[in-house]
Amino acid sequence: MEDEVFQQIMYIVNHLVTWTAATAIIFGGVVPYVPQYREIKRTQNAEGFSSYVCLVLLVANILRILFRFGRYFETPLLWQSIIMIVTMLVMLNLCTDVRVTAELNTKRRSFTDFEWGYFWSWSRFVDYLQCVLAFTAMAAYVTYLLLDSDLFVESLGFLAVFTEAMLGTPQLYCNYQNKSTEGMSIKMVLMWTSGDTFKTGYFLLTEAPVQFWTCGLLQVCVDVAILFQVYYYSRYPQKPVSHTTHTTSAKAL
Repeated sequence: MEDEVFQQIMYIVNHLVTWTAATAIIFGGVVPYVPQYREIKRTQNAEGFSSYVCLVLLVANILRILFRFGRYFETPLLWQSIIMIVTMLVMLNLCTDVRVTAELNTKRRSFTDFEWGYFWSWSRFVDYLQCVLAFTAMAAYVTYLLLDSDLFVESLGFLAVFTEAMLGTPQLYCNYQNKSTEGMSIKMVLMWTSGDTFKTGYFLLTEAPVQFWTCGLLQVCVDVAILFQVYYYSRYPQKPVSHTTHTTSAKAL
């Protein structure tokens, strides 16, 4: 009798832990962008957020969803991608509205102009949406044609997670150029580190495809490298560079 009760308790605890972990995976990735959205909304200034963050995350998560057609992975990871795509579109919509309002005299640019010099710097949200839909259609068509190729499927999965894993490198390079981490939120970096560590552990425990946990480890290494920069540049201040403008983090501080 006691054994049955104990087994039932462990069964409930196991399901509770699994559900909690899945919820954290699904929504954890978008949490750092909530304060960024509120800040842009409050200040009506989007200069502190790079729209290329949205581009990278949109591409990475669209490719991840397509990868699932060739190689199954956990459903929470699928929902994570869907929610991240929606979040990035919401961020793009806000940033576009704020930027256009602030640049009333600037010539309007659109996706259908096909001007490479103004790629991802368009004046309307609908242009970004058109670009995302065009990329999705093209990538889906190529995936449909090559779905039977194991090499293509595995490469697609690696490209998806590797693209996302590289989000921290622009900030790492920016800190190196400036020889300083001034203007960077250390709290945000700690959030990235804890989130990426948890995510990588989840990949390993759920036996996700090797591309997922490999690139997860890469993300953690980049986060740790940025934290080391915080320590190093605070303990050993470098000679200031000639310019004083600090490029904003690619992870949208």
